[in-house]
Amino acid sequence: MNGVKVENLLINYKTLEKFKRFKEYGNQELSMYEDLQNKFIENNSKSPFYGVYIGENLIARMSLYEVDKKYDYYFEPQQDYVAIWKLEVLPDYQGRGYGKTMVDFAKSFTLPIKTSPRINSHGFWEKMGFDKAHYEMERDLGENPLIWLPAGVKEKETHPAE
Repeated sequence: MNGVKVENLLINYKTLEKFKRFKEYGNQELSMYEDLQNKFIENNSKSPFYGVYIGENLIARMSLYEVDKKYDYYFEPQQDYVAIWKLEVLPDYQGRGYGKTMVDFAKSFTLPIKTSPRINSHGFWEKMGFDKAHYEMERDLGENPLIWLPAGVKEKETHPAE
């Protein structure tokens, strides 16, 4: 998509107002409005929020977190990775490639990516090259995570009980 750019969203009142539109017209369960309020520091330039604008309208957004390898349960050897959280495109703009643009931006970090997709979004993530994570954890977090691996990165393998 020519001319479409993913921007790091400033944490300020203007962004807070843009997020209200998502809460009212987007998917309620994906609202990042409360997340933004919890991290509110006027014009914090290093926010975890990214978005796509058309003119002055924020039409797609996501939270993108870099995770330290000490918290890695998905890749072998343990390594830093990116977690996509709450990717959302406003209904009037869905099916036009904006979600793909957001995912491609996350892939540009050239780190493994983990996401926990919402119900009925597995098809989208599969098109983006994500697969089910295979890992062992002491407890199931109920996430059903999907992962994407850049070239040369290995996923942890599960080992059946002997």
